[in-house]
Amino acid sequence: MMCTRLLTLLKPHAVKRNLPHICSARFSSLRRQHENIITAFCQPGSCFNKSDDHKHRIWSPSLAGHNCGTRFFSLTPAGIVNAAPVFVQPYLRLMRLDKPIGTWLLYLPCTWSIGLAADPGCLPDLRMLALFGVGALLMRGAGCTINDMWDKDFDRKVSRTATRPIASGEITQFQALVFLGGQLSLALGVLLCLNYYSIALGAASLSLVVTYPLMKRITYWPQFVLGLTFNWGALLGWSAVKGSCDWSVCLPLYVSGVMWTLIYDTIYAHQDKDDDLKVGVKSTALRFQENTKLWLSGFTGAMLSGLVLAGVNADQTLPYYCAVSAVAIHLAHQVYAVDINRPEDCWKKFASNRNLGLLLLLGIVTGNLWKKRNDDQYETQLNSISN
Repeated sequence: MMCTRLLTLLKPHAVKRNLPHICSARFSSLRRQHENIITAFCQPGSCFNKSDDHKHRIWSPSLAGHNCGTRFFSLTPAGIVNAAPVFVQPYLRLMRLDKPIGTWLLYLPCTWSIGLAADPGCLPDLRMLALFGVGALLMRGAGCTINDMWDKDFDRKVSRTATRPIASGEITQFQALVFLGGQLSLALGVLLCLNYYSIALGAASLSLVVTYPLMKRITYWPQFVLGLTFNWGALLGWSAVKGSCDWSVCLPLYVSGVMWTLIYDTIYAHQDKDDDLKVGVKSTALRFQENTKLWLSGFTGAMLSGLVLAGVNADQTLPYYCAVSAVAIHLAHQVYAVDINRPEDCWKKFASNRNLGLLLLLGIVTGNLWKKRNDDQYETQLNSISN
């Protein structure tokens, strides 16, 4: 009986008749399995139950178009945030851990100051660099938390910021306040590792951190106040190494940092100028409008002048001035090439300032090491003369 059935199935016309049914059954089975997987992953709280904006930041374009899929781990900042426990992710996004460019821009002026304060022929103090790195991460997170607490009503009206944790309701004001207290407590722990002069100087910056978010309601120059806040490390780094500020070096460096912030944050503000008009907040982008590039050119000249003066007063050498020249070229390209009416280009130019800051740091470090070489050559010449 079985042999007869087998021979029947093996006949060409039987195979042709039964094959579509076999394939259809197999396809239906696979489809049911796929639907079960989708149902399991798309439950509330799943890592795939996220906004489209979040998916596009974390996943590749092919995966971002799907509501569900498989969780992928990435070593990018956004990937690390996505890999964290679900209940932790809103707090990490509140402190912008997934967007580290702000932390870099806060940290780099600290590194410049620490590098300039290093002894001739020596590398910057690695312990100080590490302490200021942790401090920059915490204080940038605290600043973002304060900003979002002040701006939650504005953020809900702007498409780019509507998904922020407080504006979207993922975190309440009270939870944000508790989280802010934790960040400031940890930052205080970092500050207490410094000398008394630096502790007092660092504490003085807190008023700027708290009041900066209010400036966009009052003046068209909130970027200037942000510059005063973000470049405080140009003062603090030197005092942490030396015990006090040498104002002939620190003040020009600080002014240069403020000018730098006016450049990059004005470019950044052009992304939101239409939304800012709608919600009634002010910025240098709205103040300068089509004259933006002229203003940015002026800020560039002031920044470069401050860097040269700081270098002269710190007895910097040729590599430092080469780096300043490279910074000038970088800034000239930013100002000339930026399209202030294209948000994507504004973001690209804004984010490139991390490389600019690292370039200047490299010039400071190599310029300081060059001092030792020149000292050795001078001692050799003295020895040859005496002999």
